[in-house]
Amino acid sequence: MVQWPDGARCAVTLTFDFDAETNWLARDPANARRPGTLSQGTYGARVGVPRILDLLRHEGLPATFFVPGWVAEERTERVEAILAAGHEIGHHGYLHRWVDPDRPDEEVEEMERGLAALKSRLGVKPSGYRSPAGEVSPNLIRLLVENGFLYDSSLMDSIEPYHHVMPDGAQGPVELPWHWSLDDAPYLFFSLKTPKPILTNEHILSIWQAEFRAIHEQGALFNLVMHPQGIGRPSRLAMLRDFIAFTRTFEGVWYASAQQVAAHWRAAVPYDPADGRINPFIAERVPNP
Repeated sequence: MVQWPDGARCAVTLTFDFDAETNWLARDPANARRPGTLSQGTYGARVGVPRILDLLRHEGLPATFFVPGWVAEERTERVEAILAAGHEIGHHGYLHRWVDPDRPDEEVEEMERGLAALKSRLGVKPSGYRSPAGEVSPNLIRLLVENGFLYDSSLMDSIEPYHHVMPDGAQGPVELPWHWSLDDAPYLFFSLKTPKPILTNEHILSIWQAEFRAIHEQGALFNLVMHPQGIGRPSRLAMLRDFIAFTRTFEGVWYASAQQVAAHWRAAVPYDPADGRINPFIAERVPNP
């Protein structure tokens, strides 16, 4: 079992991918001419973020917001409000483009433009990164090392943090795993081009509660991923308040930013490059049929 600070049983990170309009622009460039589609992201910036900040302030909880560079440039005031409230800002690409391992130049561009925007508009040098849609490549992990990132939160191969191992055996960033079941997007996002059911609060809450109960029992990391354009809807925020209240009925819950969890893990858990569990890129070593 993980040794969390002050004898805590498990860690909880409340994370928000503040994509705004980039979620729709990156999916289909033609959406730039579809204000109705884009308005879902606009809602996240205009309404969702302020209400999320109010909820976090009321609950007295820290959070991490992963922000694309475009959002830092176009929705600067909202991201400044996140910083003013004391929350962490992480890197989330520039225009929320999905990583394509066959196009490493695009990975570099997304990384560098995102970093430049966070620095120029906010004065932020992020310590953490989350890839759009959880798509990652070995090249991307190398870019994280080169740019001095403490952690990544893009992969789904564990319920505990772990150390990345670089090809030369050097220590890479700490990974803070997540999972689609703990992401609001599969339950709440909708578009006419990719229609799918929008699920009830009761359905979502039952999954989150069951996952939290099991992760708490195992003493691991509960990494909740949310989007202001989804969780920021009125009834969905009420669901989040209910979920937080549920977690408070358990003993030994450490609510922390992603940076705090990664820093604790790196300091508390020795790095062992021989631990074969911690290289998620085993497919690289599998020959093509």
